[in-house]
Amino acid sequence: MGKQDTEMLKGVLEGVVLAVLAGRPAYGYEITADLRERGFADLAEGTVYAILVRIEQRGLVDVEKVASEKGPPRKVFTLNDDGRAQLAEFWTTWSTLADRLEALREKRK
Repeated sequence: MGKQDTEMLKGVLEGVVLAVLAGRPAYGYEITADLRERGFADLAEGTVYAILVRIEQRGLVDVEKVASEKGPPRKVFTLNDDGRAQLAEFWTTWSTLADRLEALREKRK
């Protein structure tokens, strides 16, 4: 992933994490693995954890500590109503931006 890709991704990663959680509750490593399987191969696990801390602090997820076979309990994140509203706003903003960019690209052809 190039520098431009990384910078663009930083601006949308919170929405991406919310989108993963819209599908099912998950803990940090599961989210990172899911995103890597979807082509976000260069995504650092620490980046996902930082986003999870932020969205937890903002009240967008509910958190449950679940016992782990290896090490301390895991924090499992579940998208709540505020998180779903934030995700809906993210997709609206994304669609608007994508439409504007596509119009700009078509104008240049």
